[in-house]
Amino acid sequence: MRKEMYPAVFSADVNGGYTVSFPDLLGCVTEGDTLTEAVDMAEDALGLYLYSLLEDGEELPKPSDPVTIKCEDGEFIDLVKWDEEEYLKKTDNKAVKKTLTIPSWLNHKAEAKKLNFSKILQRALREELELV
Repeated sequence: MRKEMYPAVFSADVNGGYTVSFPDLLGCVTEGDTLTEAVDMAEDALGLYLYSLLEDGEELPKPSDPVTIKCEDGEFIDLVKWDEEEYLKKTDNKAVKKTLTIPSWLNHKAEAKKLNFSKILQRALREELELV
């Protein structure tokens, strides 16, 4: 799973809020009434933008070096992090039904012990994918 950091330009507005734009991501803009809210919104906007690119089979743009980005009065640069695994856990956590086949004898033993097939499969998949 990918982890990326992109520079964002935070622009203070006259009402005390902030507009956030990403120089490397055309059209990726958000805002917040407070700095905390603006940072949260920037993380969400970045996640949605990058995930959409990957879903469309596109490459992620290379992040600019933050020191090369010029700021105007009332602006500052901050790096916004995107962790693909954390983003997916937060936004794409709906249950998906899967049909599987196991030997009858194994099914009987598991049912006799009242094992939760879904829980065991999820744990095994996390282990197999090295997500634990």
